[in-house]
Amino acid sequence: MSRYSERRGDGRPDHSRTITGLTVTVLEPGPEQTPLPTVSRDDRHTAPAQRRRHRILALLQDDPTRLWRPAEIAAHFGDVTLHTMHRQLSRWADTGLIHRLGPGLYAATTRASTPLPPAQTG
Repeated sequence: MSRYSERRGDGRPDHSRTITGLTVTVLEPGPEQTPLPTVSRDDRHTAPAQRRRHRILALLQDDPTRLWRPAEIAAHFGDVTLHTMHRQLSRWADTGLIHRLGPGLYAATTRASTPLPPAQTG
């Protein structure tokens, strides 16, 4: 009695198959992207509305359903290294400022406003 006998009918072949052909498709490279900087810009002495955190949060809030990768955000602004972008997004997700939805996937935190209860008279 084999413990594998009940595997039939799950779509997998019962025996090894010989590969008789293989098709390879070579894709053309996409448009050139400017490389990320080697050093991040220090924005501690910048006006709060122009700081990286404010700009990134605004970008995430523009499309709250989009999932962003750190490389996409870093390329969008072009003034931060990928390492710094990973660190900052991870820190902001840990504090609840943004959502981490998976490895390297971030999105805006949706803040649902709760209406106040009606005022009581009496």
